[in-house]
Amino acid sequence: MKILLAEDDVRLRKNISYILKKEFYHVVEVDNGQHALDNAIAEKYDLLILDWMMPYLSGIEVCRQLRNDGFNGGILMLTAKDDTADVIQGLDTGADDYVIKPFKMDELLARIRATLRRKEKIIEKIIQVEQLQLCIDSRTVLRDHIEVELTKNEFLLLEYLFINKGQVLTREQICTHIWGYDFDVSNNSLDALVRLVRKKIDTNPEKSYIQNIRGIGYKLRNHCVS
Repeated sequence: MKILLAEDDVRLRKNISYILKKEFYHVVEVDNGQHALDNAIAEKYDLLILDWMMPYLSGIEVCRQLRNDGFNGGILMLTAKDDTADVIQGLDTGADDYVIKPFKMDELLARIRATLRRKEKIIEKIIQVEQLQLCIDSRTVLRDHIEVELTKNEFLLLEYLFINKGQVLTREQICTHIWGYDFDVSNNSLDALVRLVRKKIDTNPEKSYIQNIRGIGYKLRNHCVS
């Protein structure tokens, strides 16, 4: 599931993004309403999480414009406003649900799951790379149609590489996706994780799906990308 998170409070945005990525969601972060609107128009998202009060455009304005343009994905509002009239305004504008600040992350995750269920996201999103299939919704990887048993971190590594297939990802980017923005892990930890994943997915060690870009990070090999 792909989520756009629009929140101008940096600390809160990073905390939410960290938790969502741990739950295997693919998260794109923006810090103002105009960027939220532009991103939602340019790319397809299953869910938008919009802060009510943001620079340039409010969450309500973004919601209204997108619904008028035919956006049918889920929209969840984050708001410090708990007045009934404000809540009704948000729902009438097209939001599916709202969470009042401050909130517990468990509540936010429950609201997200409920919103996505109501939107009946029944089509599995699959990324194919030669004999490998990464199924985002069911959080599984298949090799020649047989499931590969992966730990959470192993899946997060493959998910990030698959979603960005063909692009070079820095070590910092990969570590942030797997361990969070405040990660404190060594390069050896990432290299060890890559070795474990290679053993599980590669049929030919000389043609590994995961290519090491010396001094930078990793990518999926160009000749493996379909």
